[in-house]
Amino acid sequence: MTNPWAGEVGLTVDGARHEMRLTLGALAELEDALGDAGLIPLIERFETGSFTAKDLIAVLGAGLRGGGADIGVEALSNGVIEGGATEAARAAARLLARSFAIQ
Repeated sequence: MTNPWAGEVGLTVDGARHEMRLTLGALAELEDALGDAGLIPLIERFETGSFTAKDLIAVLGAGLRGGGADIGVEALSNGVIEGGATEAARAAARLLARSFAIQ
């Protein structure tokens, strides 16, 4: 069950439900994937709706692995996300928001 107070966001990929979480390791992985751009510009792209598919895959992939799922970038890129690209974008935005919200 998804625990939003722990920063979790649920996502169904290829029919399997997963709980995503941006742990410190997942954030480091995300930073590596983004290169020099860093996390703040990524968050700004999601806030303004100017994120790319690469951004989306990086956030979802890091969140899935941070939540314990063993899903690689290629499997995620070719997987079927319940709700399609719109739900994938919403889930990624929620994941970033929950990870950086001050509670």
